[in-house]
Amino acid sequence: MIILPAIDIKDKQCVRLVKGDYATAHQVAESPYETAKSFKAANASWIHMVDLDGAKERKPVNQEIFERVAKESGLKVEVGGGIRDMKTIEYYLERGIERVILGSVAVKNPELVKEAVKEFKERIAVGIDAKNGMVATEGWLEKSDVSYLDLGLAMEDAGVKTIIFTDISRDGTLTGVNTEQLGRLNETVSCNIIASGGVSSIKDIEDCLELNLYGCICGKALYTGALNLEEAVRKAGVQTC
Repeated sequence: MIILPAIDIKDKQCVRLVKGDYATAHQVAESPYETAKSFKAANASWIHMVDLDGAKERKPVNQEIFERVAKESGLKVEVGGGIRDMKTIEYYLERGIERVILGSVAVKNPELVKEAVKEFKERIAVGIDAKNGMVATEGWLEKSDVSYLDLGLAMEDAGVKTIIFTDISRDGTLTGVNTEQLGRLNETVSCNIIASGGVSSIKDIEDCLELNLYGCICGKALYTGALNLEEAVRKAGVQTC
């Protein structure tokens, strides 16, 4: 299973949110570049990065940071937030980003997902962010009438290979991953599932392993010291995917 330590960027700073609420943003690290290097030193192979400003503005805002991390860290970088068209997808993938995450457009413009997957295949992932099982969009500010399972099936049909599932109610709360919904999604679709939201300790890594998930994103738990990245990577096993 792949462990993906996370860096979210807002106003050029490394921050974490609680339950997706921008008002709760607080800085957790001084430098995204030094933080990424520390993740590499702990034997991580991937890093999960989100442009929080971009998600809100519906266009890339902090792309220079992601490009530099991809160039300097030695990590494979996946990026989400504000990616709404093929031009932006191409921009990132041509500049060292390994995987681009499409979120709101999966609901609002599924044809773009199909086009992107056709062109870039496994380098396209879809983020499914849900509150009470219903998908939220626009930086989690809008709730849709689409269930996370229905969207998962639609993305599978579109050829998507990787889905990142976030239970918004748990994100940044250190209350544990939503094993019930993750398990149901993993059983419903053939896509690789990455868990996000609520990771609090090594037990969550063990739970995701038991569910046979493809990956697990770790954020706040790393910054608070509740989870040791090197231990999580060791527990998860081989990191080459």
